[in-house]
Amino acid sequence: MALDRISLAHFRNHRSTELGGTAHFNLLVGENGAGKTNVLEALSLLAPGRGLRRASLAEMAGPDGGGGFTVGASLREQGHESARIGTQLDPERPGRRLVRINGADHNASDLGEWLAIGWLTPAMDRLFMDGAGARRRYIDRMALAVDPLHAGHVSRYEKALRERNRLLENGGDTTWLDAIEAQVAEHGALVTAGRIALIAALSDELSALPDQPFALPLLTYRPGGPTEREELRAELKAQRRRDRAAARSLTGPHRDELEVVMSGTGQAAAMCSTGEQKAMLIAITLAHATLASSGRPGVLLLDEVAAHLDPLRRAALFERLRQGRAQVWLTGTERAPFTDILDEAAKWRVISGEVERF
Repeated sequence: MALDRISLAHFRNHRSTELGGTAHFNLLVGENGAGKTNVLEALSLLAPGRGLRRASLAEMAGPDGGGGFTVGASLREQGHESARIGTQLDPERPGRRLVRINGADHNASDLGEWLAIGWLTPAMDRLFMDGAGARRRYIDRMALAVDPLHAGHVSRYEKALRERNRLLENGGDTTWLDAIEAQVAEHGALVTAGRIALIAALSDELSALPDQPFALPLLTYRPGGPTEREELRAELKAQRRRDRAAARSLTGPHRDELEVVMSGTGQAAAMCSTGEQKAMLIAITLAHATLASSGRPGVLLLDEVAAHLDPLRRAALFERLRQGRAQVWLTGTERAPFTDILDEAAKWRVISGEVERF
């Protein structure tokens, strides 16, 4: 199963773009700023969440669309359309992303039941150098692609945590604190369970991969507090005085950390070379794509991933992608790095927000 009959209307610099006749490999070639990544971002909105740039909806609306945009695609199975999915921003309802599946209105979370989408972009190269919050978002996005319910648990946890912080600041009644801490603990335990399950599954997939030519990472999940519901609830209650003084909650999955070291050397990813960090990110991305596409159709968006790989690693990457179940979308400024897959790929040239097949 794969995406086909893709349409973008008034999405960033794409006034009206259609991409049909897709394949397992799909290649977008064009100069910097032509709109290649914009296509990938549009596709990323066919999954729950904020998209691969984490941009606001208003930022994605093109200048001539009145403040709105539309993205649609068909799910194709054995040459036949099995579903039509789409998302849009209505100028009359700003700030709310609308979703339609087979002509009916749906919540964005429902998209996760149809499609698992993952991506790797140049902005993610700083993942190991950024703060722990970036790695938590990274874990949660991967967990969402495997379990569509995960985003709801994260959202409810964060909402309850904000309410607890407000009650602590305002000297809230202990009865209210008991109730809200029960919610924090309930949803926090579910968030933690999802993250633990993801890291365990990723580690299993990574252990089955060869250690060359991509450096393999070892992943360790460090919880920011008790992982069981009742233990977390009791800890929150016990630490009210401390948290009130700190003006924030110091216990819970919002304090989790993902530790990554390179297999063989044991060196922390943050201390590895740029090339080693990129190789580990690719290894994680490939392992996650295998997980995510095992139960639902999978799509993998790779922005400028081939340009910084030597020929040996490019060939190895393409071979692993070829063997995978996920449909692959790649971008590049020229065709040369994609010589190994040109004959089997669907190819488009992107120029100033317009696409043409080649």
